[in-house]
Amino acid sequence: MTRSGPKWGLLKSLSRNRAGLFRVFAVLGLIASYPAATAIGNGTFEGVASCAGSTCHGRAEGNGAVVRQDEIATWQEPSSPSGAHSRAYAVLEGQRGRQIIASLQGTPGIGRSAADSPACLGCHTTPTHGAPRGARFQITDGVGCESCHGPAGGTWLSSHYARPATRASNVNDGLMPLESPQVRANVCLDCHYGSSKPGQFVTHSMMAAGHPRVSFELDLFSALQQHHDIDADYTRRKGKPNAVRFWAVGQAEAVKRATSLFAQPKFGMEGIFPQYYFLDCHSCHREIQDSNRRRLTFEENPGRPIPFGNAPFNDENIIMLSAVSNALVPGQADDFKRASRAFHRAMGGEGDPRAAAVALSQRAGQLSNSLSQRAYIDADAFKVIGIIGDNATRPRFTDYSGSVQAVMAIDTLLNGLVTDGRVTPGAAAGIRASINRAYAAVEEPNKYKPDDFRAALASAVAAIRRLQ
Repeated sequence: MTRSGPKWGLLKSLSRNRAGLFRVFAVLGLIASYPAATAIGNGTFEGVASCAGSTCHGRAEGNGAVVRQDEIATWQEPSSPSGAHSRAYAVLEGQRGRQIIASLQGTPGIGRSAADSPACLGCHTTPTHGAPRGARFQITDGVGCESCHGPAGGTWLSSHYARPATRASNVNDGLMPLESPQVRANVCLDCHYGSSKPGQFVTHSMMAAGHPRVSFELDLFSALQQHHDIDADYTRRKGKPNAVRFWAVGQAEAVKRATSLFAQPKFGMEGIFPQYYFLDCHSCHREIQDSNRRRLTFEENPGRPIPFGNAPFNDENIIMLSAVSNALVPGQADDFKRASRAFHRAMGGEGDPRAAAVALSQRAGQLSNSLSQRAYIDADAFKVIGIIGDNATRPRFTDYSGSVQAVMAIDTLLNGLVTDGRVTPGAAAGIRASINRAYAAVEEPNKYKPDDFRAALASAVAAIRRLQ
């Protein structure tokens, strides 16, 4: 898919529409306010300026012979999701950043401003984690090229553009192999969920102070940040990406990351309380009523065997991974479901939650490996879409976060079918009204209506099924 292809055009269109992703992600705090960053490998961080020459990645137009060469312009785009990383440092000094810092004074990792707070800089800049920085490195660049591609100095910078260079030699020199869904997912998750590295974990205290909620879906976020064309040269060097693989592996790695962090006491607890960051926000953040006629603002979820009234673990990715395991790795599906239910029961007091989290993390890791290595066929997207929308899964979309994941899944998998030529752009456009209604149902968390969402999702899934 190129940046002028169907998915890119759809994303730009949705970002303008009333029920578009841009507005949904703005609600979630994912546009220009919560970037992805990580640092993997050895070497010197040279900064964005080292990549910005007009003969490298700093052209005004994407007309390079091998790569587009306008990647810096895409990274700097001032108003679209593709420029969110370059804006990451600047948002620290905005009104929201100042309010958060004012509320968190005295908290470890928080300085006098967000711009000098390690708890913020780990994700709002290129995190070097003690590695050397070159003369042109600037933290004000925000989340720069090396956040995702790895430190360039002393490794791949001087060799990756040379004529003898190959993809294998570049990776051997330290360039991150982001064409691997597992590698890419873990790079993104470091900040789009959290990590054990310094300054890369959002606590409930931070969210209480005003930090946006965190949500992530690998294939869709990849499209929002894409700065390359998937042409014949790209496919020859890196292979053709598959939307189902990236989505599925992203879900597995998200479950693995969440449960592995939760199992560590320094992340799973905050004082004498559990770390509420891991829990479903809407189970507590809802209207409080004291009257003879109650009006429940939540629904019991059949996939969460916990006592009524207990705050559940946010299982948005667990729901999706359960669906994808049924469709694509059925031999592991039952083991994953048992581990998931055991984890939820442990959260309700029936067992050790940390031990159950470790077991669930291991199952998710096994699924990630299988999903990454398996071959994919055109019918896989239809199969996953059908399972997400069937009567066994749909009742689990009772909370806002799970519903956001579901509509992102249907959206990205439908676009994968368009890209692969299995569904025409015209046919996909006819399904867009239902998908937009689903997006509208999750556009505002405080107005979320599960029944409306499930009806819109069911309509979209039924229409897609008719196209098989």
